[in-house]
Amino acid sequence: MNALAATNRNFQLAARILGLDSKLHKSLLIPFREIKVECTVPRDDGSFVSYIGFRIQHDNARGPMKGGIRYHPEVDPDEVNALAQLMTWKTAVANLPYGGAKGGIGCNPRELTVSELQRVTRVFTQKIHDLIGIHRDVPAPDMGTNSQTMAWILDEYSKFHGYSPAVVTGKPIELGGSLGREAATGLGVVFATEFLLDEYGMSIANMKFAIQGFGNVGSWAASFIHQKGGKVVAVSDITGAVKNPNGIDIPALLKHKEKAYSLKDFEGGDAMDLNDVLVHECDVLIPCALGGVLNKENAADVKAKFIIEAANHPTDPEADEILSRKGVTILPDIYANSGGVTVSYFEWVQNIQGFMWEEEKVNYELKRYMKRAFNDIKAMCHTHNCNLRMGAFTLGVNKVARATVLRVGKHDNQSFFCS
Repeated sequence: MNALAATNRNFQLAARILGLDSKLHKSLLIPFREIKVECTVPRDDGSFVSYIGFRIQHDNARGPMKGGIRYHPEVDPDEVNALAQLMTWKTAVANLPYGGAKGGIGCNPRELTVSELQRVTRVFTQKIHDLIGIHRDVPAPDMGTNSQTMAWILDEYSKFHGYSPAVVTGKPIELGGSLGREAATGLGVVFATEFLLDEYGMSIANMKFAIQGFGNVGSWAASFIHQKGGKVVAVSDITGAVKNPNGIDIPALLKHKEKAYSLKDFEGGDAMDLNDVLVHECDVLIPCALGGVLNKENAADVKAKFIIEAANHPTDPEADEILSRKGVTILPDIYANSGGVTVSYFEWVQNIQGFMWEEEKVNYELKRYMKRAFNDIKAMCHTHNCNLRMGAFTLGVNKVARATVLRVGKHDNQSFFCS
């Protein structure tokens, strides 16, 4: 099942639980705007190459639309549509005054030079500049993009609209980026893990973790877990995988990767198959890479008692059902990885106010927002007698539905309102 079908399925279940009116149901599902543009740029060798860029703006009932831009060969309209919809529910779950959006270019950034990436980014920005904006749609980094990408977008957008630092988040600090933004998603994952484990009378200390994906999110999550006394017993990324039953020295692994650009040949652990990390012996599994990695083929072999979805849509619906029957507790992506968009919101607020925060304040507010969201999810689980995924989806969908109805105005059919 692709990402769009899976996201729609979760929405349909949440809508059924909430008893949404059919008209409202349809309104919430249809994207506000779908943008598709052609980006042709010269390569360094003088040849030309063309890519397709997408921006899906899903919903703006609760505020400006918000979402990342990813550069990846597999970017397509269905994936971007699903991720835009997820952002709508995610920002509502986190109680941020945003709607959802997502964008991407179907290219492989590893095959492009820095100057070629800059040209692609600037052309893409030229094509969409009049459809994004501080109070309209605020992009951010995603897979294959980073703070430098956002700096190029900011500069190109500002040529048309004047200097506008709040038009993107995840920027370099020197251009108005927020302290703590780089670590935010990983730190948020760890906060979410702490809140969940606390419900079971457990803590991170001495528990065994397996982390699939060792990019920005996975490496920061591993670092914080290591600092809190947790044992990271298996780690993988596209370059390799490492295991150590006594716990991997994460600072040493980070130094090794920085030097070797790979997890291979790390002396502090044994090499293992990339796919085995997902079914490795551990207490907590944290998938931090692509979607759909947990599926009907491997779900039955998962040994973790808890899964923290740091990636977007890492668990297929078929795997969800298998894992639920096994008694595995899953903390869903629309909550677990919301630390990044939460601190992006803080960055946006700082840019608009022209007043920057200390990192201590950023992290304090992040923990406060994530704790409140966790409590709200638990309340929905209690109200509707559902699992954490449906608790999060019903929370997000309900907030967006109520905002939509309140903006539209009074309706004779009171069932248009959700409970």
